[in-house]
Amino acid sequence: MILVIDDDSAIRTSLSFMLKRAKYEVQAVATPKEAIAVVRSVAPELILMDMNFSLTTSGDEGITLLKQVKIFQPEVPVILMTAWGSIQLAVKGMQAGAFDFITKPWNNAALMQRIETALELNNKKKEEETCEDGFDRSLIIGKSKALMEVLETIKRICRTNASVLITGESGTGKELIAEAVHRNSPRAKKPFVKVNLGGISQSLFESEMFGHKKGAFTDASSDRVGRFELADKGTIFLDEIGDLDLSCQVKLLRVLQEQTFEVLGDSRPRKVDIRVVSATNANLSQKVQEHTFREDLFYRINLITVHLPALRERREDIPLLARHFADLQCKQNGLPKVDFTPDAMEYLQRLPYPGNIRELKNLVERTLLVSGKDTLDADDFKAHYIQPAETTTSPNLSGLTLEEVERQHILQALEQYDNNLTQVAIALGLSRPALYRRLEKHNIAI
Repeated sequence: MILVIDDDSAIRTSLSFMLKRAKYEVQAVATPKEAIAVVRSVAPELILMDMNFSLTTSGDEGITLLKQVKIFQPEVPVILMTAWGSIQLAVKGMQAGAFDFITKPWNNAALMQRIETALELNNKKKEEETCEDGFDRSLIIGKSKALMEVLETIKRICRTNASVLITGESGTGKELIAEAVHRNSPRAKKPFVKVNLGGISQSLFESEMFGHKKGAFTDASSDRVGRFELADKGTIFLDEIGDLDLSCQVKLLRVLQEQTFEVLGDSRPRKVDIRVVSATNANLSQKVQEHTFREDLFYRINLITVHLPALRERREDIPLLARHFADLQCKQNGLPKVDFTPDAMEYLQRLPYPGNIRELKNLVERTLLVSGKDTLDADDFKAHYIQPAETTTSPNLSGLTLEEVERQHILQALEQYDNNLTQVAIALGLSRPALYRRLEKHNIAI
């Protein structure tokens, strides 16, 4: 799909017509807000983007939008559209990560040639980054036996439509594996829609997942397309499914069973063709026994289970991961390549990593940026390593429910790290959004 972003309706119409005639799928939007909503849920093959919107003539809004697009979809090529008098603005856009630019008014043949070139070069880049096993090795890093077993499983199942449940501790890379399942499936050219179920409140679940019509409820000022409809013919990734409220589980199960849903404010059933990939760091079998997760939903999403090993179970991959994160950080910040001493790598391989790959990434990036050195040794990492909370000082947790145990661990970490939420999240092996949700869940005020 090619995404067109321009506030001029005539340009959106003409570009859509030209691209559809060339057999491309097109989606056209008028505002940066609409554009971000699209790129957050779908990875376009290419983006055509105007640099000047009606709200500004400086182009600052266009540069800001480009940077936001690159955060959500860093690999998607962007061609900028700008007026003759704004060539300098286009250069700034190229520096911010755009693939190319073209001036208005353009020649259609020249524009199509640039689009085809961008798509061809991007496809070649993906092919070069794809290893013999068929997986994008710019994203999935490692050669350990534990990781190879995971990839072998994915290779066997990706060509099917079977639902997949990815389990593993927080920070082990469940989202990357979900994307690998999609990219190596027959649905690869269709949408891959990510949904963080832990971040959706019970009151907004139906609107977010099924969409709504204008006027369906008090704040419904316009139509909204739900995540299931966005994922039609593709894959929907239901992250943190273990955090989903019981009442929402019933609604989700109905859609997964029947592959139909109703938009809020519209009683007409809509059919979708989707593959479901779910992920959780919770023990769903235990949740089923505790009656906090529906057994029928568990079996619906759990046709095939892929368990991701913790980083401590694949320590031989740590040097490769550390090197990857360092190279990435240097590239993003325009820094010269940084080296590691043997004792630095040995030290990194000994750490416990309760936060898994996310914790290693954070440690490497923090040490690299703060130290400012060309070669990092063990002492550099020791100076920036955040010690995980000691379990030996934990209060007596016997007799408490799992919910109460979790609350006590969070309170202990908050006290140990003086309410520094970044350090608390790393110590608990959580992302910051996941930590915020747990603070709200346990009614813990900071």
